[in-house]
Amino acid sequence: MAEVLVYVDHADGAVRKPTLELLTLARRIGEPVAVALGPGAEATAPALAEHGAVKVLTADAPEFADYLVVPKVDALQAAYEAVSPAAVLVPSSAEGKEIAARLAVRIGSGIITDAVDIEAGDEGPVATQAAFAASYTTKSRVSKGTPVITVKPNSAAVEAAPAAGAVEALAVSFSEKATGTKVVARTPRESTGRPELTEAAIVVSGGRGVNGAENFHIIEALADSLGAAVGASRAAVDAGWYPHSNQVGQTGKSVSPQLYIASGISGAIQHRAGMQTSKTIVAINKDAEAPIFDLVDYGVVGDLFEVVPQLTAEVQSRKG
Repeated sequence: MAEVLVYVDHADGAVRKPTLELLTLARRIGEPVAVALGPGAEATAPALAEHGAVKVLTADAPEFADYLVVPKVDALQAAYEAVSPAAVLVPSSAEGKEIAARLAVRIGSGIITDAVDIEAGDEGPVATQAAFAASYTTKSRVSKGTPVITVKPNSAAVEAAPAAGAVEALAVSFSEKATGTKVVARTPRESTGRPELTEAAIVVSGGRGVNGAENFHIIEALADSLGAAVGASRAAVDAGWYPHSNQVGQTGKSVSPQLYIASGISGAIQHRAGMQTSKTIVAINKDAEAPIFDLVDYGVVGDLFEVVPQLTAEVQSRKG
């Protein structure tokens, strides 16, 4: 069976969930070979092996931490040349898409970004994408070279499939451009204790109907009761009620959780573009004519200041 390269997103050896999802998808089209780079690369091997990686190619060098993107592209290209894979899968983060694009240019291959599913095809992997603000679903395949595909978080279930996970050192020769952009400082992101927005299985978002930053604690309380991430519409962010880093929509972040709860959000196309691929969508809005109700699986016509606290209390009572 052909091998499939999977680029590993990890933090000091802790493998992030989107990478484990990629291993599930990779097993559909071949044998996953993981590529882990930077500090803690070798520590990723047990988790990767548990989820199906037959090999784990590792490399660590100061360049991966001290410079932007290009050293990682050099390493992924070295892995590609060593393995000659049937496909290369990369998480659809901002960095992941830049790495994938640069690799595709170097190896003369086509690229598909933001896939939400991958399946085996007669002429190579077939990727499913959501197009035109998720109004359409398309199926595509790369017709030139080795497919390079980035996959959105929450596109597949994490499935254990123990494999050898043999660790092999990857020899990397850095190009002249590898040291072109140096990282001069890092500021750790303040932890909220909540899941990363784009990776969360549940997202609770608030919009214009929240009516002020002082009321977002209602949204946060529901999110915390569900172990969810907190999102916000552009209207709420533009009003200064919640940070831009939490904005969901065309000009914010795209999410695809198992459950998306929209509170006080009308459902403008800009917002829908960022959450329409969610598996189950629930809306709470006092306007029965709000466009969001055309999209949802479940809708509650009511005042969020009454409905959301009751929902939070019900969740907590069932948990307790």
